[in-house]
Amino acid sequence: MDPSVHDMAARLVDAAADRKRFIVALAGPPAAGKSFLSEWLAREINARQPGIAAVVPMDGYHLDNAVLEPRGQVPIKGAPETFDPDGLRCDLQRIRRADRPVAVPVFDRPLDLARAGGRLITLEHRLVIVEGNYLLLDQAPWPALREYFDLTLFLEVPDEVLEARLIQRWLGMGQDQQDAIAKARHKDMLNARLIKTASIEPDIRWY
Repeated sequence: MDPSVHDMAARLVDAAADRKRFIVALAGPPAAGKSFLSEWLAREINARQPGIAAVVPMDGYHLDNAVLEPRGQVPIKGAPETFDPDGLRCDLQRIRRADRPVAVPVFDRPLDLARAGGRLITLEHRLVIVEGNYLLLDQAPWPALREYFDLTLFLEVPDEVLEARLIQRWLGMGQDQQDAIAKARHKDMLNARLIKTASIEPDIRWY
């Protein structure tokens, strides 16, 4: 991966120097490694300046199945229309103000639901990494998020790698081989192609 996580952490620390709050968007398709890399970045940053970095996962803004089911959207959960971008935007406004702690939701993948107030962004968290699929999507209402980002990153991962990871993810969630392949190819990879083709140009493409 170029640059390395260590180099990227150093770059972000430098960029956030003397800023009351610096918000980074880390976008990319499903299974690109956003969650893993954002947490790793936060650890590397906190190793340099303890306690300044935290992660806000966009997956916490999934609409609940109780909302999606009446709409017939459970089968496409993970598509842009199955999230609450306005809720994320409101939380980003509060995080940007940096005048009090902000509780944000996190997604519990084994339970397939978001947990409200699952993470607290405190005043000490000057560098906040927001990670998610659609942060840079150039389709309404997602562009309304951009004004809150000081720096944007996009993870570039080949489709064949994404598909293999997605199949393994579904297998790990108890799907059989046939269903895992079907969900990866006919659900997740559709979202991946949308993200790759309809997102704005980021400040940094991370390979």
